[in-house]
Amino acid sequence: MAENGRKLIANNRKAYHDYYVEETYVAGIELCGTEVKSLRNGQVNLKDSYCQIKNGSLIAYGIHISPYEKGNIFNRVPTRERTLLMHKREILKLFALVGQKGYSLIPISLYFKGKWVKMEIGLCKGKKLYDKRETEAKKTMARDAARELSDRGN
Repeated sequence: MAENGRKLIANNRKAYHDYYVEETYVAGIELCGTEVKSLRNGQVNLKDSYCQIKNGSLIAYGIHISPYEKGNIFNRVPTRERTLLMHKREILKLFALVGQKGYSLIPISLYFKGKWVKMEIGLCKGKKLYDKRETEAKKTMARDAARELSDRGN
């Protein structure tokens, strides 16, 4: 178990590479039983997923939850669209923010909180190629500095 009763299922590391995450929100996710069992086995991919607001509800696209092996006829399509559960005023706030230039809603992580599956959604702004290179260079310099410090300690 992780902090606050949260058990991480999956992280979307590509989101931090491709976007600046400005704010994060938490939403419930509407799933069927075999999907939850598949999540407990860790069979999920958030890599190319995104969220949109349609008809006043928040919908996640591109989340791949592999079919449960013992699920037979109860399995659903792995990449079906899934409704996210948030308060109406939060959805309206997100709708206003996404309407601004360059903002997207990207799933950041998926985790269990108690028996419920929650999704962390980021309000993101896309990075340009030179921004990605700059971020990678900073990470490399920090890693080299940490390695140098650990070498001096020995």
